[in-house]
Amino acid sequence: MRIAVFVTCWGDALFPATGRALVRLLEHLGHEVTFEPAQTCCGQMHWTTGYHPEATALARRFAEVFRSHELVVTPSASCAATVRTAYPRMDPELAGLRVYELSELLVDVLGVTDVGASYPHRVTYQPTCHSLRALGLGDRPLRLLRAVRGLDLAELPEAGECCGFGGAFSMKNSDTSVAMVADKIARIHETGADVVCATDDSCLTHLGGALSRLRSGVRAVHLAEILASGLGAVEGGGVRSARSGSPLEGRAPRSDAP
Repeated sequence: MRIAVFVTCWGDALFPATGRALVRLLEHLGHEVTFEPAQTCCGQMHWTTGYHPEATALARRFAEVFRSHELVVTPSASCAATVRTAYPRMDPELAGLRVYELSELLVDVLGVTDVGASYPHRVTYQPTCHSLRALGLGDRPLRLLRAVRGLDLAELPEAGECCGFGGAFSMKNSDTSVAMVADKIARIHETGADVVCATDDSCLTHLGGALSRLRSGVRAVHLAEILASGLGAVEGGGVRSARSGSPLEGRAPRSDAP
């Protein structure tokens, strides 16, 4: 199956290891992965902060870039939710774009829960707000994690509570955001996990920053990185540019990648 990757601006600028893990995973499962070099931000930040004309312009560009692809996957529940729930509100002609968050694609479209990964760590899963409320991912990420060899999955108390990031919320309401993440970190520590996992690098940045300041030793790791762990390199691998057909070079992984 041919699958296009929307890597997100957050992933492209800050966490390229997530995108590379996504590609490695899908190629391991036998799929052809393509990358549109013309892709940019989906417009989520503009939309949620009130810059609606600018968000609509980005949404129309997104549709222009990806409309020819039957399947698009992104390692971000919040970006997938923006495309599917906010775009039709911006412009009804933007409804129906087939953009999936990673666990949705694997479980619902590809029919896979055991990807063959191995990850010998105690892990707890934080369902991000968009994954929980906008996309309704439910237990899809958990089903994938339970199938990972060597992974000890610890249930997170009060998992449905927000971590306090919320994009601009964490800057405009910093005191509240800090209090919320402190509560979330306390629940993470209760699990005894050495890794906290989520479907959004943005929330993991917030959690990882708080964990780092406390020197707790708990790492924040994206679901894609865990699912790609232990798979090995793909022969002839390398995401292909939809424009040129040539492999795209990746950048250095982040320092806390597994």
